[in-house]
Amino acid sequence: MTTSVPEAGAHKARNLVILSLAGFVTSFGAHIVATNLPSYAEVVGVGAFMIGMLISVYDFAELFAKPIAGYTADRRGMKLTLLVGLTIFILGSLLFLVIPAKLLLLVRFVQGLGAAALSTVSIALVARYFTTGRGRAFGIYNAIKGAGYVIAPALGGFLIRASGFSMVFIVSAAVGGFALLLALLLPSDRNSSGQLDDDDDDIGLKEFFLIFSDPRLAPIYAVIVINMFLVGILFGFLPVYVHGVGYSAFQSGLLVSFATAAYLIIQPIAGHAADRLDIRKTVFFGLLLAALAVTAITFTSGPLLIAIVIAAGLGVGTVWTNSDTLVSRIAEPNKLGASIGAAQSFKEFGDMVGPLLIGLLTQFFGVRVGFVSCGVLALVVLLALTKSGTLVQAPGDAMPSSE
Repeated sequence: MTTSVPEAGAHKARNLVILSLAGFVTSFGAHIVATNLPSYAEVVGVGAFMIGMLISVYDFAELFAKPIAGYTADRRGMKLTLLVGLTIFILGSLLFLVIPAKLLLLVRFVQGLGAAALSTVSIALVARYFTTGRGRAFGIYNAIKGAGYVIAPALGGFLIRASGFSMVFIVSAAVGGFALLLALLLPSDRNSSGQLDDDDDDIGLKEFFLIFSDPRLAPIYAVIVINMFLVGILFGFLPVYVHGVGYSAFQSGLLVSFATAAYLIIQPIAGHAADRLDIRKTVFFGLLLAALAVTAITFTSGPLLIAIVIAAGLGVGTVWTNSDTLVSRIAEPNKLGASIGAAQSFKEFGDMVGPLLIGLLTQFFGVRVGFVSCGVLALVVLLALTKSGTLVQAPGDAMPSSE
């Protein structure tokens, strides 16, 4: 019996919700701990350097584990890799309850390993399930995933005040467990004989490493890294600038909230637009808007500053969601997981290096130089990619029409 169109659509919608919740686990798990580490530091007696280490180790684990997870998913099955990733994340969260609190660094590393697998594979499966309407699907996925960045800090603070620091790990494990149960409902990517559907096209180690220098994907990797630089300065150093010009902590938080809201709201809209327009042009104009806005931020204040911060959030959100779509469209089907993993590794690289670079510039030359340098760097990269034709629609690279 064939599946009717409405039934198929319902199954795809269900799968998208499940995968989006898996993505939510990664952002929620990262930020419910990271934003509340000062409370942990007070109890355990560690300093600012250790707080920085505890934030970075999660990203460090993801930086190396994401491409490996993608490679494994291509060879062993995406659903299996997703389930393993969720299981590792849950066990890593519960590990805090049975080891000394000073070993939180180990807990964060294990959580990061699990998050790397479930994040990479959930993105790859969105691409696999949505051969049409992919931009819209990625927009919804990233909006739900991004909600974790918004919900986790406040919820974590409430849990710590009510029940202590351990409760954030219990809740993280519970969220991961819920996603794991739902992920069991995802369709299998193995055939009736138990083999992967594309077993004959297994990717080898040599091909895996070549993905990092694939000339078709390299320009998108560059866009991803630069966009993460802009994300880092917008959400990490905007409070530094506004504090320096006399804004209160409340005003600073409100301004960052405007940027976050714009970043989240635009993603489904930008994804839908990419299904109907040239996706490369969507990425181009998103990065251009973000670069110009970040460059202008430190020259403004008041209502104009709010407008420019919102514009920057719209720009980075557009690039964030559509770069995933673009990578998935260019990648070869049997290398989808590995290609997504490589792209996500570059995203983590940008997330780690960007704040360090901007922090160094700000330390020696001031916050304005940091913002302007980041914005100009993005514009230079954008100009270079445009002149080389890599952000121009390639022959035979058309996106399928939306559903």
